[in-house]
Amino acid sequence: METCDRSVLAADRATEAGSANSIAAQSALPLEDEGSDGEAFRAIDRMREALSAMATGGLSPAALVLAFFDWSIHLASAPGKRMELADKAGQNWGLLLTYMAAAATRPDAPPCIEALPGDNRFRAECWQRQPYTVWAQAFLLCQQWWHNVTRNVPGMTPHHEDVVSFTARQWLDVFSPSNIPFANPEVIHKAMETGGANFSQGFRNWLEDVGRLAMRQPPVGTEAFRVGRDIAATPGKVVYRNHLIELIQYAPATEEVLAEPILIVPAWIMKYYILDLSPHNSLIRYLVARGHTVFCISWRNPTAKDRDLTLDDYRRLGIVAALDAVSAIVPERKIHATGYCLGGTLLAIAAAAMARTEDQRLASVTLFAAQTDFSEPGELALFIDHSQLHFLDSMMWHSGCLSADQMAGAFQLLRTNDLVWSRLVHDYLIGERKPMTDLMAWNADPTHMPYRMHAEYLQRLYLDNELAAGRFIVDGRPAHLQNIRVPMFVVGTERDHVAPWHSVYKIHYLTDTDVTFVLTSGGHNAGIVSEPDHPGRAFRIALTREIESSASAEEWIAAATSKDGSWWPDWVEWLAGHSAPERLAPPVIGAPKKGYPPIDDAPGTYVHQR
Repeated sequence: METCDRSVLAADRATEAGSANSIAAQSALPLEDEGSDGEAFRAIDRMREALSAMATGGLSPAALVLAFFDWSIHLASAPGKRMELADKAGQNWGLLLTYMAAAATRPDAPPCIEALPGDNRFRAECWQRQPYTVWAQAFLLCQQWWHNVTRNVPGMTPHHEDVVSFTARQWLDVFSPSNIPFANPEVIHKAMETGGANFSQGFRNWLEDVGRLAMRQPPVGTEAFRVGRDIAATPGKVVYRNHLIELIQYAPATEEVLAEPILIVPAWIMKYYILDLSPHNSLIRYLVARGHTVFCISWRNPTAKDRDLTLDDYRRLGIVAALDAVSAIVPERKIHATGYCLGGTLLAIAAAAMARTEDQRLASVTLFAAQTDFSEPGELALFIDHSQLHFLDSMMWHSGCLSADQMAGAFQLLRTNDLVWSRLVHDYLIGERKPMTDLMAWNADPTHMPYRMHAEYLQRLYLDNELAAGRFIVDGRPAHLQNIRVPMFVVGTERDHVAPWHSVYKIHYLTDTDVTFVLTSGGHNAGIVSEPDHPGRAFRIALTREIESSASAEEWIAAATSKDGSWWPDWVEWLAGHSAPERLAPPVIGAPKKGYPPIDDAPGTYVHQR
């Protein structure tokens, strides 16, 4: 009987196992089908999102709606916050009325609120007269109140809080008195001076700009800055070219040079000649004139055909290929590697991978406004969350690359007062063109971003922060920044909306080497293009040795040495201090016998691609 029971029990278990396996097999079938057939359905969603992007300028409506829903539901659930806002509104009205009463009898009455640092809309002399000063004060108080409305709402997601606050600020800026013709004293004065001719001239300026935009022509004035003639004109030769880069070797300007060459890795989101502008502010020309052998990568401007280029392709075909070429042209010498923005991030990855394989070709690593920890990436992160990334991914999937105007729009939104509204007022209301500069001409010469690389960059670095976490894989193994042992020179800029200096500073926490950190005045571009004798420049500098404990950013800025002028001479001195003491005859241009003959004159051909 016991044997029979055991047999029945075994049979029951076998039946149950068979049923479970059958259920598992049935449940697995839809998953397999989803991998093959589901892509067709996902393609429909991608097409819909790509078409929506044409109307939204590349911004995800879902991301914006989620942020405002989060804000509104938490604000509605916070009676204490609403009472605080009502109290704050009453206080602001009281401040404004008190100021108006004081200004009625004393024209020099002190303002009740000051504009934020960097906000220069109301600093002109004419804004200090009535009634314009009252309008400006009322706007600033309103701006402050809306900042309180969108900040510190209990329970709100920090990212959504940033998005809502940023969006509210953008809408408020539309109605700034400086943007309204009859409320802006500068516009009124110009209209009285010209009899209204400024408006007709401004309308002509607008028509010209719209026509150039429709014809995909560069802005007015850029024709005075021709690449290879006025800018990017430092003499040199293209000594290597592959599908992704041209490598430029610059002609020597001194009879003797330092033994170690410099390799510059600019960001592929920009044309390389940001570092070779006019002769007076070209960093490359400055280095060559001080006895350095300089090589610089000029990235290809990708098209839809390059959609499958990966981030590792940029490392291999870009940095690794360039290092191989430099090592062949200047053999048996280490290399001072320098990266700017994204180029600096990629250089840090490449240097970490080289350190893991004991590739000792680097003498030092210099990073200009380059992030290696993306946990606090600044206001650019407003456009990067899972919803926005999915939207961008669909756009790039459809077109094969991220277009230049879509990237430019995001950067302009970060600085609308400087890059949008001030220009509209000056060009269209006052009717005068702002003079074109070499930096503005460079900014009007943008590039594209290939689909796979940019999606990978945003996901792995911005969202997942793999590099700082030690999870960024190169050749099957993680690239740890702690493995970098060569000295580093790192530059952050005070007013950087792309790579905030607090984020750049985190390189101290990720590496075990000597780090010389510089914090310079200016923004992401102007802080780097900071030539000697440029008025108003200043910087702080300090060395943190490998054996020293890393200070916080606030502690560092309190202890760092302050200097007036450009940081370029200090960097050149630092490079010399980490180079061999002897000076040599300049190397020849290229190495034809090793497969690196001079191909073309600088600046090459890739820089002209649009």
